[in-house]
Amino acid sequence: MSAPDGSPVGAERSIGQLFASATAEMSALVHDEIALAKAQLRQDVKRGATSGGAFSAAGAVLLFSLPMLNFALAYGIRTWSDWNLAVCFLLSFAANVLVAVVLALVGIVFAKKAKKSKGPQKVAASMKESAVVLQKAKPHPRPELPQDRVPEAIEAVARSSS
Repeated sequence: MSAPDGSPVGAERSIGQLFASATAEMSALVHDEIALAKAQLRQDVKRGATSGGAFSAAGAVLLFSLPMLNFALAYGIRTWSDWNLAVCFLLSFAANVLVAVVLALVGIVFAKKAKKSKGPQKVAASMKESAVVLQKAKPHPRPELPQDRVPEAIEAVARSSS
């Protein structure tokens, strides 16, 4: 019996072919686990970069928009409400701080997601499990028979031929 591609299947495969196949599959498994670890680390790095970008944006908004936005907003509030100009400047500053706080909260959310990610730990645990399986799958030497003891298969052949 053969597979559609002509390779032997089941009992037709020799021990060497089975071992070569198992070795190739284990190699593929290790490569796949490494690729998984890279993908999960890439995702964590993206989350960290998003977090850093949000923190940077919060700082930039707070720093660069304060002068112009404060003047425009303060004079707009004064025109609309006839309040004291100092109170109007404080309100415009509070609005800028509120925007910066929202951006900082977005950064915190993404930082926590990146910190909670267990991707690398899962891959490490999977690699350890694979290593344990490989250690158990090593061929063990056959027990040596005493010199006076003949294996059962040889005894059966000897009895049937006599």
